[in-house]
Amino acid sequence: MNSPSSPQPTPSSPSPTGAGSADGAAVRVGALVPLARPGWTESGRHLLAGLDLAVDEVNEAGGIGGRPLELVVRDTAADPERAAAAMDELAGRGVSAVVGEYHSVVARAAAGRADALGVPFLCSSAVLDALTEKETPWVARLAPAQSHGWRIFSDFLLERGRSRIAVVTQPSVYWATGTRLLRDRLASRGGTVEEFDAGALAPEALCDALADHGATALLLLVGHPEPAVPIVRAVRADPRLAELLVGAPAGQPETADWATALGPDGAGIPFLRYLPERLGPLGAGVRDRLQDRLGEAPSFVAFEGWDTIAVLAEALRSHGTDRAAVAAAWPHLAVEGTRGPIRFSRVPGLGVLQWAWPPVQVADRDPAAPDRFRVLHTG
Repeated sequence: MNSPSSPQPTPSSPSPTGAGSADGAAVRVGALVPLARPGWTESGRHLLAGLDLAVDEVNEAGGIGGRPLELVVRDTAADPERAAAAMDELAGRGVSAVVGEYHSVVARAAAGRADALGVPFLCSSAVLDALTEKETPWVARLAPAQSHGWRIFSDFLLERGRSRIAVVTQPSVYWATGTRLLRDRLASRGGTVEEFDAGALAPEALCDALADHGATALLLLVGHPEPAVPIVRAVRADPRLAELLVGAPAGQPETADWATALGPDGAGIPFLRYLPERLGPLGAGVRDRLQDRLGEAPSFVAFEGWDTIAVLAEALRSHGTDRAAVAAAWPHLAVEGTRGPIRFSRVPGLGVLQWAWPPVQVADRDPAAPDRFRVLHTG
């Protein structure tokens, strides 16, 4: 539910001529997806597959009041300025809403523009807590907040007896926030976090520093494939670090290109993903259809894409295609998603309407069969 002080969308909010018209034309929805480097393109491909599949299924079922749903895709390439510009362009094209994005700093830029323009934005995958600078009725999110997921990952580390943590980082508000969240959670339980700069240390020098430090776990708070892949190779090849647990809370090991690049070295590296331990009938059916499209097992990001369109389609059907009506729908929706029932609410400390919470797992690739995932912890 909206808090009493929450600003409410009104019919006078910006909406170009044609947005929400009932003349039989397609209902246009913008989609922001990282499809080019330096974006995590594998995740972008899975996100788009989920969005596309759900749009096709909505249209096969009659569309939105008999009107087809049309996805207008824009590649963000992990660039916040590019995402903001795309939001401006899509608003001018009369979309009823915008969905998607994987990278948190990119989604934050898009969410800020959505709020300024009065365009509903349903964020699929980005987790940064501060997605907007202030509370807004225009933005809703499916992915869990970073503080929620990374607390669960911290608890997993402590349960495994790993309290002396090293993190290798790159400059980014997302990585900096993750480091702070880890430090706060671990410090409250007697753990420590030491930070190493990936830009200042070559992989071999990082190994020397880790050996000197006596870390029991190394967390990769860096981009993929560079520099994550060479760091993992160097650590795995160093006998001094044979007992070091390597983790990647941001989810790099889920992607197929991680397994291709690292082979057995990429297994046994815990990461966060947002799936239940077992999919229900809806989720299993969507999984099978996504696998047919992708030619490989879908990541949790593909499920996020499908769920995004399922939620938005319900908003469009139940409240109409006008932008203010779509945004006003967020707190009233109850949608069966692939990973459970989806409802949005106000969560203290977050400025957006939030699904609280999707299922969270800590998983890894099984060293005995790197193409198979193991669930190590749930929260």
